[in-house]
Amino acid sequence: MRRKVAVIGAGNVGASVAQYLAQKNLCNIVLVDIPEKEGMPAGKALDLMQAGPIDNYDCSVVGTFDFAEIKDSDIVVVTSGLARKPGMSREDLLKANAAIIKSVSENVAKHAPQSMVIMVANPLDLMTYHAWKVTGFPTNRVFGQAGILDSIRFRTFVAMELGVSVNDTQAMVLGGHGDTMVPVPSYTTVAGIPITELLPADRIQAICDRTRTGGGEIVKLLKTGSAYYAPARAAVDMVESVLSDRKRVLPCSAYLTGQYGLKDVYIGVPCVLGANGVEKIFELKLSVADLELLQKSGNTYKEHLKELGY
Repeated sequence: MRRKVAVIGAGNVGASVAQYLAQKNLCNIVLVDIPEKEGMPAGKALDLMQAGPIDNYDCSVVGTFDFAEIKDSDIVVVTSGLARKPGMSREDLLKANAAIIKSVSENVAKHAPQSMVIMVANPLDLMTYHAWKVTGFPTNRVFGQAGILDSIRFRTFVAMELGVSVNDTQAMVLGGHGDTMVPVPSYTTVAGIPITELLPADRIQAICDRTRTGGGEIVKLLKTGSAYYAPARAAVDMVESVLSDRKRVLPCSAYLTGQYGLKDVYIGVPCVLGANGVEKIFELKLSVADLELLQKSGNTYKEHLKELGY
């Protein structure tokens, strides 16, 4: 029997998640959006089904606005919410998207109570915490796509700077999925070589800065929306690691209980993702400066949580 993944939100990110999942032939997919979108999710789902004969996938893709269709989903990927516009920070979206995520989370708890939730909507870390509270699920079953996206942006910029294949780069970005994120050059390599041996300090700093504003850079270029290909692909990496129990070590927004000196907050840290969701959190040895930045990021989000009543 095929596994089942529900994707909430059939916009650019959600539709891209559905497309990447279908191309992997990994699971049956339900694409959900609001009734006001009328036939849009069904139309995108049918379009994806019709690409199957060429792309060699035969999974089911269904589009609907009925949350009852997510019944028995193994994973629910939440992409719904307002996208950033030029000049907006992820945190500017807080109150606007909190109501949307509350409604989505209530429906997930009602119709797919055994599922895992992967949050993609912004502000990512805050919405992940919000979804955890509303669903009442265990923390290992609610986590967010944060550092994976930021790390692949970091990897891309390093590869562009050095003129090498992105496949030979590895990077680590911790902290919140926002302006307080913490790129960690000491855990960033090219074919195992630390970038500190390949690049001068000023270029490393410039790449770190560009990584922090990587999403905003795309928002400015698009003018009418935000990134979707890379965020969607990063989310699919998480889905695959859970469904296939691959035990991938990925930087995700996970609930901390004292790691890195932080507790009762969702923040980006390296996690083992497997069949049980977040199965382990690795506590890296960080420099004093990087640890301070990570704690500052976590405490910033704890302050924002107060605006949600937590």
